[in-house]
Amino acid sequence: MANSNWLVTDDGTLQTLKAAAAEEPEKIYRLYRFLTELEDVLAAEQDDAKRLAAIAPLVRKLLISSYWLQMEYKEPDPKTGWGVHFLYREYQFPLTIQMVTWSPGSASTIHNHATWGLVAMLGGQEKNRIWRRSPTPDQPDKIELLEETILAPGDIITFTPGAIHQVEPYGDEPTISFNLYGVTDYKSRYVFDTAAQTAKLF
Repeated sequence: MANSNWLVTDDGTLQTLKAAAAEEPEKIYRLYRFLTELEDVLAAEQDDAKRLAAIAPLVRKLLISSYWLQMEYKEPDPKTGWGVHFLYREYQFPLTIQMVTWSPGSASTIHNHATWGLVAMLGGQEKNRIWRRSPTPDQPDKIELLEETILAPGDIITFTPGAIHQVEPYGDEPTISFNLYGVTDYKSRYVFDTAAQTAKLF
């Protein structure tokens, strides 16, 4: 089982996330305890990259301890190719936790999240394509593909708000992931069209 930690920055750089190793919990690490510790991290650290470095070990600890979470997902919708099951969201609380599935042959749009985000792979393999903005006078929303990386179960990839990516299953198995996001700034969240080199609000 892979256990790599990655960070994608606003400029499209894919780099190793310098995160501490996850602690082996002495007893079940409950979701409520995870949320409390997560809230403490968000209050103490304002830098998104440093936040993500502190959050990644907590996510690993949760997934190691709470195996029930790994069964809390929806099968991908045959029409859309994906499925989302919300594990946690609360009005005016700055967190959203989802289990996300993708069926083979499907792919996401090219997009940013306009918030910090973390994706922990639980099943299948996922190809992440990493893009960056490359504006010109004639094409102010132009983006360019920088690289691709394949994520396997146990890998964690994190994103700063302006990071641009696209995901799709790699191979013949559906993907299952644990996704965690902060508060989205919907005025800054975009879907990108590489054929027209345009962007529109998500």
